[in-house]
Amino acid sequence: MDQLNNYADNRLIRGCIYCGGSADTRDHVPSKCLLDPPYPPNLPVVGCCDSCNQNFSKDEEYFVCIIESALCGSTDPEKIGRPSVARIMQKSPGLRKRIENSRTEVNGQTAFIPETERIYNVMLKLARGHAAFELSQTCRTEPDHFWCGPLSSLPQENQEAFHSVHFQQIFGEVGSRNMQRLLVTQVTMQSDTGEQRNIGMLINDWIDVQDDQYRYIAIDDMGTLIIRIVVAEYFACEVAWGI
Repeated sequence: MDQLNNYADNRLIRGCIYCGGSADTRDHVPSKCLLDPPYPPNLPVVGCCDSCNQNFSKDEEYFVCIIESALCGSTDPEKIGRPSVARIMQKSPGLRKRIENSRTEVNGQTAFIPETERIYNVMLKLARGHAAFELSQTCRTEPDHFWCGPLSSLPQENQEAFHSVHFQQIFGEVGSRNMQRLLVTQVTMQSDTGEQRNIGMLINDWIDVQDDQYRYIAIDDMGTLIIRIVVAEYFACEVAWGI
């Protein structure tokens, strides 16, 4: 993905973007455990404290393992598709057992019941990271809206809305990376009388970090911040502030 310089007011992003403490280290957004090597160049990084960086790691390991188990229908490392996740399963028998104990069947298919708090922690962390990096906004408060789950759980019309690009109404933080990514286009509109006119529009599109593995869109428009994320084209999330 393209790495853009941030020309927004840097005073808005100070300290750890998760807790506000001293930013003595950096965190990749998304975390590398969500991606496969070779890793994409220019991965986004945000400032964070060492405590937050360490505290999220166990939840992230759990997250990638349960997602891969759901995709493969098994916790057996021999059947896990991603080598990095298979190694975690091999080295962490307690984690594997924990996920195995959550196995169930839904309509005759293997499923795993996730620990919702751990999933929430990971997805909210990612959303906050994208808001800071792309929108130059710190979102340390609890979100006004949070949804996550398999993409297949969304009705078809909701899936189409979720995947669509965003037509920007107003600019977000001036100089932010998101503002620089906006595309200008024209569409031709026809009135009931047959009169045609061209209308300029700003399009905010999805950012593909790694094909079929991770993508997101960050929206700052009309006083609302929205982050949408898709992991492995299977698991999706939408987080919003200011609704």
